[in-house]
Amino acid sequence: MPPQQIDFAAEGLLDGLEGEQRADRLALLEYLAADGVPLSELRRATDNGTVVFLPADRVIVGGERYTAAQVSELAGVELEFMTTVRRAMGLPVPEPDEAAYTETEVESARMIHVARAAGVEDEDIVELLRVLGRGLSNAAEALRALPFKRVLKPGISEYDLSRGYAEAVPQLHPLVDPLLSNVLLLHLRTGSHTEVTNALERSGGRLPGSREVAVCFADLVGFTRLGELVPPEDLSGLAVRLEAMTSDVVRPPVKLVKAIGDAVMLASAEPEPLLDAGLALLDAADAEAEDFPQLRVGSALGPALGRAGDWFGRPVNLASRITQIARPGSLLAERELRESAPESYRWSYAGERRLRGVQQPVPLFRARRRAA
Repeated sequence: MPPQQIDFAAEGLLDGLEGEQRADRLALLEYLAADGVPLSELRRATDNGTVVFLPADRVIVGGERYTAAQVSELAGVELEFMTTVRRAMGLPVPEPDEAAYTETEVESARMIHVARAAGVEDEDIVELLRVLGRGLSNAAEALRALPFKRVLKPGISEYDLSRGYAEAVPQLHPLVDPLLSNVLLLHLRTGSHTEVTNALERSGGRLPGSREVAVCFADLVGFTRLGELVPPEDLSGLAVRLEAMTSDVVRPPVKLVKAIGDAVMLASAEPEPLLDAGLALLDAADAEAEDFPQLRVGSALGPALGRAGDWFGRPVNLASRITQIARPGSLLAERELRESAPESYRWSYAGERRLRGVQQPVPLFRARRRAA
């Protein structure tokens, strides 16, 4: 087919651009139009600031485009339900006559039949896809940034950046499916352990292989709020510094179980070394002064199940909940942990608190070091 003849200036796709920026955008739009990208898609990508990604997107999902009604017919899924699912995933819903859907979306819609055949109710499908959409949108941004970093250079034009990005994507794209699948399966396994453990505890059942362990979480105060104020790379740097800081203060028998974004989880068969590590973390964060946010620590003691380097059970859940309500710069513990080390620390009663997922109010105590 002959290339589309489009007056991009008249269509408003060059508005607000001057000089080299305008020439680069025009070159990119002409290249995309010659490659068969329809004007409606060019306009949408220009409006939402993703036009530079269009060449790579066509490599990832292909150039086929369908309307919502066509996807519904091809996949055999009701149009209304398909729209509900798309909104649940956090994706924009194009106009009814807009050919904005890809072959990938047709295949995804067909998977609804697989879920229904397995006995999954429609409302559960919607809720599952809502959760997946929320999590995978962040993963997609991280994956998109990898090839982008490879081609981004000072002074590079928008046209060259877009073309270079489209050439880099195919080299990394084969990693996406196995990477996401493997990570998801590992999280499914971990989540299954947690669910089974919690169900046994709620029913009064005994946890086979469980043993007493002290657990604490330490998280960065105000990390979510900071996300609105500082660049993502700086937030990532804070998380890396927290993990490094934890590695510096942890000594056996205390172990760094895992780092979870803005938090770290520690565990120990002996309560006092765990409390020492939690207090040392608070001191290390305070020593950073204004260069590092304050920490807060929540801790608990009880029977838990160890699997693949992680821990599952009541003390894990309780320590996590306590951390969420601890004051900045403080270490809170529940009664069992406080009673395990009555003379080693200065304890002060912090009151009873109702914690999410815990039926009865929990008495809490703040731990401080004894004066030398």
